[in-house]
Amino acid sequence: MDLVIPKIDALSLCPEIVLSITAMLVLLVTVYLPKGRKDPAAYVGLLGIFIALVSLTLLWGKPRYAFNNMIMVDNFSIFFNMVILVTAALSILMSITYLKEEGMSHGEFYALILFSAVGMMFMTAGANLITIFLGLETMSISIYVLAGFLRDSNRSNESALKYLLLGAFSSAFLLYGIAFIYGATGTTDLKGISEFLSRATYMKDPMLLAGMGLLLVGFGFKIATVPFHMWTPDVYEGAPTSVTAFMSVGVKAAVFAAFLRVFSHALWDLQPDWNQLLWILAVLTMTLGNVVAIAQTNIKRMLAYSSIAHAGYIMVGMIASNELGTSSILFYMLAYAFTNLGAFGVVILFGRKGEGNLDIEDYSGMGFKYPVLGLLMAVFLFSLAGIPPTAGFVGKFYIFGAAVKAGYIWLAIIGVMNSLVSVYYYLRVTVMMYMKDPVEDLEGLHWSPSMIVALIIAVAGTLLIGIFPSPYLDLAKQSVLHLM
Repeated sequence: MDLVIPKIDALSLCPEIVLSITAMLVLLVTVYLPKGRKDPAAYVGLLGIFIALVSLTLLWGKPRYAFNNMIMVDNFSIFFNMVILVTAALSILMSITYLKEEGMSHGEFYALILFSAVGMMFMTAGANLITIFLGLETMSISIYVLAGFLRDSNRSNESALKYLLLGAFSSAFLLYGIAFIYGATGTTDLKGISEFLSRATYMKDPMLLAGMGLLLVGFGFKIATVPFHMWTPDVYEGAPTSVTAFMSVGVKAAVFAAFLRVFSHALWDLQPDWNQLLWILAVLTMTLGNVVAIAQTNIKRMLAYSSIAHAGYIMVGMIASNELGTSSILFYMLAYAFTNLGAFGVVILFGRKGEGNLDIEDYSGMGFKYPVLGLLMAVFLFSLAGIPPTAGFVGKFYIFGAAVKAGYIWLAIIGVMNSLVSVYYYLRVTVMMYMKDPVEDLEGLHWSPSMIVALIIAVAGTLLIGIFPSPYLDLAKQSVLHLM
């Protein structure tokens, strides 16, 4: 009997391997560091992220399948992985001083960020529904722990428990969807599913449609679309702020990458069916997110509902189902990463020990007391609202432009109207900063070097992408040109 040794293409998984080794190295380094002084573990993590980013650039423009077609390495996955790695790096930079002030400086935190990023990267590169599910679980388990990292905080414990329970339900929906798709098509391979559907003469198989619906529910939970959004404000409010920042961008990027891959590639022949559902979900998600955000008094809850609304905007690009729509999603995720992380960075810097200064009224007079911080927050809020010349404006312009080009004019109009509604609650914070007297004496800020670097990167990305969008949109178009 001949022993067949499968070909192992380690280069295809070089970024994931580097990040996994780095995460384990962080755990090892942590053991030898004194209590409360875990900064070196963070810097080891940042070094690993940098090496992973470099290895990603070496894979650009070399599409291929690997590991028996379980993994696909193409520009699409590489673009999303770059967004995920930048998100992880900024989250670590924002966490170093924050964890010290909260008395929770543990090296395991940075290892969990890295392990979560590994799961996200497997989701973006998954060529098989099983690979995507394994990546989702790797990501989710780490996020569950991170959400409850402030062990002495009841809100943090509550957020972790809620996220765990609802996350388990959403994973079950996704797994049942995978099972139904397998039962209907005989495969979990995305390419195989696409080929089966292209040959099928009867597309209304109840098992196939049920599988598609369950997948939609599973992905909908993770990106917080209506009506699967109820966990978002509670988890975002209770989790450590740097974890909330990481969740709001990293999880959304990974899930949307898998969402796009599965629906726009494997289930493309069912596009008339899922497009109608997405149209309704996008309108409900945008509208509820923006309307409920107006009533929020806690800035983390406001940004949580804002995140829900932005998920609705991104879904507009999926509904457009054209090259501009798909590339605009990639562009939007890049712009949203810098903008949202920057906003949460200001929240962290302005906050006090014990997650203080989170009420919107606490921002009264901040723009005069701390001009630089107020200016940064204004830029990030303007970008989230879609005001030029920020990245958020260009992202929404491309998203809605793709919808108009595809003939979804009413959807684009509803999106623009929702964007106008969002201006109110974003500018409310700006009004508090510059047109209200402080409600109390503001404490001094702790401008740590890591936080300064994170905010500089965030504001530079927000403005550069907004003022010079063409190179980034071209990069996004190249990423979807040969989507495998």
